[in-house]
Amino acid sequence: MRPIGDRLVIATHNAGKLREIAALVEPLGISTVGAEELGLPEPEEIGNSFADNADLKAREAADLSGLPALADDSGLCVDALHGRPGIFSARWAEDSEGKRDWMRAMDRVWREVQAEEPDEEAPAAYFACALAIAWPNDGQTETFDGRVDGILVWPPRGDRGFGYDPMFVPVGYDETFGELDPELKHSISHRADAFRKLLTALNE
Repeated sequence: MRPIGDRLVIATHNAGKLREIAALVEPLGISTVGAEELGLPEPEEIGNSFADNADLKAREAADLSGLPALADDSGLCVDALHGRPGIFSARWAEDSEGKRDWMRAMDRVWREVQAEEPDEEAPAAYFACALAIAWPNDGQTETFDGRVDGILVWPPRGDRGFGYDPMFVPVGYDETFGELDPELKHSISHRADAFRKLLTALNE
């Protein structure tokens, strides 16, 4: 894998993702800057998979900034909903004006699970992530997948994390991602799983 250099664009406008990815990158000694800080547009996610969306976001940010760019696409996949909301996880939170309300999204997930499996008290689910790194103006990208399994709980618990974190309890823990210490969450998350694979590729 090509070296990254000493500066990396994190291709997200989501403040929670920016903090989490920046924390993962920090030990590499690479300075990071968010797409919003650079005034980069937020591309429409038109891919058919997490990897497709991460790839297109990383490519656009790299080409527009002239710097290597790292993008994430991730979401919640619920067994009872046949993998939904999946790549539409963020869109489930949007209202008619495009504003995101994660409580609205979590409520929709729980209602739809109950409609499918009314007796299920701890529905199985997992967070999936694809990390893509792109270099400017040459079309080259590398993509790495990550996953963490768990169950859903209702009502949501905790005000840490972001997105669906307050309703997701990872396997082996009793607390939701919204309750866990951020450093612990960062070490066991789907994003951390993908990032470990990226680090392995960088060190090869």
